[in-house]
Amino acid sequence: MSKAIGLLDVDVYGPSVPKMMNLKGNPELSQSNLMRPLLNYGIACMSMGFLVEETAPVIWRGLMVMSAIEKLLRQVDWGQLDYLVVDMPPGTGDVQLSVSQNIPISGAVIVSTPQDVALMDAHKGAEMFRKVHVPVLGLVQNMSVFQCPKCKHKTHIFGADGARKLARALGLDVLGDVPLHLNIREASDTGQPIVFSQPESDEAKAYLRIAVEVVRRLPPHPE
Repeated sequence: MSKAIGLLDVDVYGPSVPKMMNLKGNPELSQSNLMRPLLNYGIACMSMGFLVEETAPVIWRGLMVMSAIEKLLRQVDWGQLDYLVVDMPPGTGDVQLSVSQNIPISGAVIVSTPQDVALMDAHKGAEMFRKVHVPVLGLVQNMSVFQCPKCKHKTHIFGADGARKLARALGLDVLGDVPLHLNIREASDTGQPIVFSQPESDEAKAYLRIAVEVVRRLPPHPE
């Protein structure tokens, strides 16, 4: 909680950080002509969503995407951060390669639902990071289980433990499970992250446990 955190949203085509972090507006420029991140919940955020209209489609080819990524990576005044979290789109396209080749990455976290169709992409993602020499810290199993709020019965809507099977096949750890829960969806859509709006809930604790596991696996932070 005492660390300085930055959140960089490099999903050029579908930026979601502005909505999920309840942020709007254009970044101000520093004296050195660098964009200043927008701040909420103590986290410095930068996203393509701050640079284009909210409902405007981004219809760009690869070179324009790579140019935008370069700006987001090189022309932002982050100040002194302990951790910069980079939120990437799904898949193994231009964005992932541009980021991996432009900045040193301490580790990647693969997030997937347990169903086979999603795990195919997760497998490719893990192999891509290995090929570009980015350590894969582990997998997060999202939407792992749904518990009925009335009868408390648990249903594995997307299948049970698919990410665990993939992790075993890749020789990786599962860093944690995030349930399919109404509170998470509502908190995300209203821009009130559940770890801030309901910090004592089981859903928030799932995210906090994952954060601890990620930090534990990162190389030592240089003083």
